[in-house]
Amino acid sequence: MIGDEPVVTSTTHEGMTVVRPRGDLDQDSAPLLTGILAEAAASGAPRTVVDLSRTRFADSSVLHALLDAHKAHRAAGTALVLAGPLQVAVRRLFDITGTGPAFHMADSLEDAMTC
Repeated sequence: MIGDEPVVTSTTHEGMTVVRPRGDLDQDSAPLLTGILAEAAASGAPRTVVDLSRTRFADSSVLHALLDAHKAHRAAGTALVLAGPLQVAVRRLFDITGTGPAFHMADSLEDAMTC
């Protein structure tokens, strides 16, 4: 279906990097997300927000990319915030793996930009 392929975009808003993955993310799209998040960590921006509200599904390779980004952002002294609301399948990934507490999460993009 056209328009249903996973997409990851990155923009700058008020000096922050906003990463917006969309669709079903898996091992095929995880390298793109990994690269964008690595660039964000190295950019010097004070915060990176990953807006997961349009991500319908994410597998363990995406979780690995987010965990690596968390580590890279911490090493760079910048914040990484995940924004929702999370779709059921994405929430389940964090719940089943017990990794949710490792991340700073916000209920919305707006909250993530100001927390």
